[in-house]
Amino acid sequence: MNDQNIYDNPAFFEGYRALREKDSNLNDLLEQPAMAGLLPDLNGKSVLDLGCGYGRNCVDFVRRGAARVVGLDISEKMLAAAREESRAPGIEYIRMSMTELPRLRETFDFIYSSLAFHYVEDFPRLAREIYRLLNPGGCLLFSQEHPIVTAAFDGKGGFNRRRGRPVSYTFSNYSQPGRRVIHWIVDGVVKYHRPMGEILTALAKAGFVLEEVCEPVPEDWAIEKLPSIVKEYLKPNFLIVKARKTP
Repeated sequence: MNDQNIYDNPAFFEGYRALREKDSNLNDLLEQPAMAGLLPDLNGKSVLDLGCGYGRNCVDFVRRGAARVVGLDISEKMLAAAREESRAPGIEYIRMSMTELPRLRETFDFIYSSLAFHYVEDFPRLAREIYRLLNPGGCLLFSQEHPIVTAAFDGKGGFNRRRGRPVSYTFSNYSQPGRRVIHWIVDGVVKYHRPMGEILTALAKAGFVLEEVCEPVPEDWAIEKLPSIVKEYLKPNFLIVKARKTP
């Protein structure tokens, strides 16, 4: 697995924070609403948030009744922000890479991850570790960049336009999994591409039962706020998967 800690790069951290603070960012308009709609009942449950970032979801889980929430992230800058801005009784923040999950001995009823798994090199191993950390009947919910987005070696695809309007999307290298080094805010950001089949097969082989696979499209309120988001109907940015450990 990859241990790159790009979020502690000062230029990246500030650029990412500025991006997330815009009220027209795709996370808040598309990914997060779709994730919220798939959350299980958290009342009295224990929760592990992998790649918790600023900890905003950890606070939301407590508000939804979670008894204990552990937020795990590799970035000290992210965790410092979480401890300052997202404090609540029942939340613990731990600095740890997802490569280090074998160190965890506690188990959880619900494991969540928002847009972090595409930084992981060995996804089958990660899936097995998550399965181990879940209590019987426990649920995994995660989002990642869609494989269409991660496919190209240079991180770039392109909308094809007709009379100035996007009508289709061109990408490449979809069936060639592996490392991608791209420019996103800064140069040298490492991500890992996996075709859809590899992602779902890794989960199935780990023992998960798939409950839902979602490629979210914008709701009317999001289109009103950001009209260009209709491009999501041509090319999805996000993949969301909900899976369960057998009782």
